[in-house]
Amino acid sequence: MVKILHNKTFWIGAALVLLMAATRFNHFGSAVALPDASYAVFFLAGLYLGRMRGALAMLALLMFEAALVDFYAINFREINAYCVTSAYAFLVFAYGALWFVGRGYAAHYAVSGKGAIGLMLAAAAAGSAAFVIANVSFYLLAGYFEQMSVWQYVTSVAQYFMPYVAVTMFYVGLAFAAQMLARHFGKPQHEADVV
Repeated sequence: MVKILHNKTFWIGAALVLLMAATRFNHFGSAVALPDASYAVFFLAGLYLGRMRGALAMLALLMFEAALVDFYAINFREINAYCVTSAYAFLVFAYGALWFVGRGYAAHYAVSGKGAIGLMLAAAAAGSAAFVIANVSFYLLAGYFEQMSVWQYVTSVAQYFMPYVAVTMFYVGLAFAAQMLARHFGKPQHEADVV
């Protein structure tokens, strides 16, 4: 048990699970709630945990958690179930895209100013891919849009694109800042003075 508590991977995984559990109820946030961190959680899990042993089990755990939180929100917090249609299953591909972009970028990631730029670009690309996958599947499979053209649908959901990507980048930026601080304060004092 002591070995687990000293394991950085355990703490990263636990933090990501808690972050999604705490924020998944509100897409864009409010005065009393943080915006949904789900996109960032999947991206960061791929970045930080994607190459560990049992990585795909962690991905499956996060997907199960997302579904469990949605079930709880719909059944016990009276959140509207509008988005839970046959397209809901395609969130596996949207979240998988976030995970695998994060995992792929991990080999190039450096905790530095230049690394921050690349990280934000990767997060924006991953968030964009997930948004497109989720919305194309929703348009095609939800059963709500038979009378709406593709162009009408695109223009109606386009207003949500930037908030989704911006929220993803916000949380990824916070994770980067936390990693920078941990790295700075985790160094012995004489090493920190040199930097």
